[in-house]
Amino acid sequence: MPVVPADALDAAAAALESGHPIGIPTDTVYGLAALVGEPGATDRIFAAKARSRDVALPVFVADVEQARELATALTECASTLMERFWPGALTLVVPRDPDLQADLGDDDLTVGLRCPDHPVPLALCRRVGPLATTSANRHGEPTPATAAGVAEVFGDAVPVVLDAGPCAGSPSTVVDCTGVDPKLLREGRIAWDDVLAALS
Repeated sequence: MPVVPADALDAAAAALESGHPIGIPTDTVYGLAALVGEPGATDRIFAAKARSRDVALPVFVADVEQARELATALTECASTLMERFWPGALTLVVPRDPDLQADLGDDDLTVGLRCPDHPVPLALCRRVGPLATTSANRHGEPTPATAAGVAEVFGDAVPVVLDAGPCAGSPSTVVDCTGVDPKLLREGRIAWDDVLAALS
């Protein structure tokens, strides 16, 4: 996996802390990211993507401990799946901490959390904190597989795009863990049968 130079990570962290969205490689596809809690940052993602606010932004975290800071409580189901599949392509929807100062969209009761299996977003989460994320495409259009493609799509709206080589593949699997029993919201790279097997 290509290494992103330290000065590029410095530029990305500075852009995030200034409220700008950036482009990042992930273990699934290229994404857009903004610093959770930074005023106006997520608005810029919604605007750049032309994405409706009723489709809330998920959040990347560095580890389970960082995830716990964003949720009111984690069910046994959520905790089990985090331990089994993180880092990896599994997004878990959990009850959101009401004190979380973050504009992720119209839903302020839940939050989708994922710990990606890629060194770049993990390094940024450890450095600046959790990141609101989404795929790096205009809403309804394909996601470019390269950093250059992301930069071409978004131009000045996304001032920094980190290049770690091509990123292409299935999106994350999304599971609702707000209740006692898990509910599949989207099947992606991790098979639903594997999720159920981990809980049995």
